[in-house]
Amino acid sequence: MNLITAVIFGIVEGITEFLPISSTGHLDLTREILKIASTDFFKSFQIAIQLGAILSVVVLYWKSFLLKFSVFKKITAAFIPTALIGLVLYKPLKSFLLGNIPIVLWSLAIGGLFIIIFENFYRQKETAIEDISSIPYSKAFLIGIFQSIAIIPGVSRSAATIIGGLILDVKRKTIVEFSFLLAIPTMLAATVLDLAKSAPCFNPGQFIYLAVGFIVSFITALVAIKFFLYFIQRHNFVLFGIYRIIIAIFFYILI
Repeated sequence: MNLITAVIFGIVEGITEFLPISSTGHLDLTREILKIASTDFFKSFQIAIQLGAILSVVVLYWKSFLLKFSVFKKITAAFIPTALIGLVLYKPLKSFLLGNIPIVLWSLAIGGLFIIIFENFYRQKETAIEDISSIPYSKAFLIGIFQSIAIIPGVSRSAATIIGGLILDVKRKTIVEFSFLLAIPTMLAATVLDLAKSAPCFNPGQFIYLAVGFIVSFITALVAIKFFLYFIQRHNFVLFGIYRIIIAIFFYILI
């Protein structure tokens, strides 16, 4: 890895983190294109730069997250299942799932097909929950369980969380914003856990790559979030589902 590839990965992460297309999957596919080995450092880099994208949520939504205790409690309830599952599955996740291209491609394709089918049958109810603070704790916890499915690379944390929220009768814009906020403790915990275990093995140059990827993903994600909020007010997720299938088929043929 060098500074240029660190910038490329930061851009890919920032664009894809909040879209329902799997940032982890796209980082793995980008790594495959650039012929970079799936080393322990790269896997840690992949986790850490996601926190840069998440920092953009803090900047854009700090009032919603830090100043509204009712919202904080719902985010905490949703974070619990992800935290428990992540702690239990940390080793197999990093050693087997991360960097596994066949799993990424299958997850992208199956997830894309599911999104298309779901959107063709989904109809928002008039009674759908409109405010994050009004989401019951039971539903917040279930949304967290949906999010935990995204430990499988290619599933997409954003897609799992948002689709789960729609199934649980939360309005689209509301669950999208909830997904943004839920990413903060999720990725913060994942990054701290990984760096605590892996950082002592890094050399000073590798920390520079981490910093560059972090900063670039933060800046890119600021733009991506605004685009996504604009998009969901006018469209559903079918286009993302089609994109996932096309990219999976393309890389299946290419690789």
